[in-house]
Amino acid sequence: MTDPRTTVVVITHNRRDELLRTLDRLAELPEHPPVIVTDNGSTDGTAAAVARLHPRVRLLTPGRNLGAVGRNLAVREVRTPYTAFCDDDSWWAPGALSGAADLLDRHPALGTVTARIVVEPGGTEDPIVKELRDSPIPGPDWLPGPALGSFLAAATVLRTDAFRAAGGFHPRLWLGGEEELLAVDLAADGWWLTYADHLTVHHHPSAARDPRLRRTHGIRNTLWFTWLRRPVGPALRRTLDLARTVPRDTASLRAFAEAAAALPWVLRERRVLPPEVESRLRLLEPGQRTSTARRYIG
Repeated sequence: MTDPRTTVVVITHNRRDELLRTLDRLAELPEHPPVIVTDNGSTDGTAAAVARLHPRVRLLTPGRNLGAVGRNLAVREVRTPYTAFCDDDSWWAPGALSGAADLLDRHPALGTVTARIVVEPGGTEDPIVKELRDSPIPGPDWLPGPALGSFLAAATVLRTDAFRAAGGFHPRLWLGGEEELLAVDLAADGWWLTYADHLTVHHHPSAARDPRLRRTHGIRNTLWFTWLRRPVGPALRRTLDLARTVPRDTASLRAFAEAAAALPWVLRERRVLPPEVESRLRLLEPGQRTSTARRYIG
């Protein structure tokens, strides 16, 4: 069942054991996909372990933590029409990569396919899955699943050329909700994003993470994305909604301060979305206000 259509791209930072588990699982896939790992400046022996235990993996070592831009670096090396992103604590189920590639082959205007996320070790669905499955965005009749306004990098297969044409992940956002800006730029380029319930990604959340820093970046990046792409009215509503609902602590204060400090940059790069893309985002606003999967806590 070897499938030459998709390359798996993984970014990692100081999660050697989790990464090696992921690479073991990817090596077992019947598709036998090529794998590219960007080691974002790990100091725990990650690069040496990958070179020793997985010599067929293409290993990139930029020497510092590039965040999501590590994916951009890897995609430069991709030679297949499709790219599957994967975190160092997640892995694709057998057949899922081929299934996503089949959808992309079949539908030329489809830009991304996001799979169902199963949380390990319990095998339960991630809470975000219900929101993906019940997306209120209307799509064309040919779309093979619910239309999405964004995607989750660790569970998505994309067209390699579309990713490159849209500019990849913005270096300013680093990590934390970095997909949202790229997703709307793909939509503005005419690509549709969909969810595929019959495809699966497994996620075993790593304990090696800083939840407060991730929350800071998540709030900050949401504010940046909102003011970079949304009209003033929706941007103001989203900002006020965040101000009302995020925890009153130093992490939230830092997020708003970092977002405000970058106002000159935001104004220089601000590019409001086409009306048809903005209308899809407005349909997502009620769900964002009540979501239990997207709360900025921790």
